Amino acid sequence: QVQLVESGGGLAQAGGSLRLSCAASGRTLSSNVMGWFRQAPGKEREFVGYINWTGGGTRYDDSVKGRFTISRDNAKNTVYLQMNSLKPEDTAVYYCAASKYFTTTSYLYDAWGQGTQVTVSS
Repeated sequence: QVQLVESGGGLAQAGGSLRLSCAASGRTLSSNVMGWFRQAPGKEREFVGYINWTGGGTRYDDSVKGRFTISRDNAKNTVYLQMNSLKPEDTAVYYCAASKYFTTTSYLYDAWGQGTQVTVSS
């Protein structure tokens, strides 16, 4: 079982930046992909992006493409979500998750972090 712990959330102004971290421990070799999802109040959880643990390939939702970047440090078993040009609509709880599938579908991720709040003020 993979354990995930996010950090780095907080408050930012529109146009600003934040970086989230997700530290993984446990059976990380069973996971091919580390994904980021977010959930705003009253809305369903939505896909933000993912990164391939080994090859480093990434995929992003159109709403964040060009503004958010996912990277990884394999030595530290840590994945990062760099968020630039933040908008008020990026306000949400952000979750990292692990999957053996290259997928944007949340129910195919079998390990989740506790979530970290990101609030963007206008």
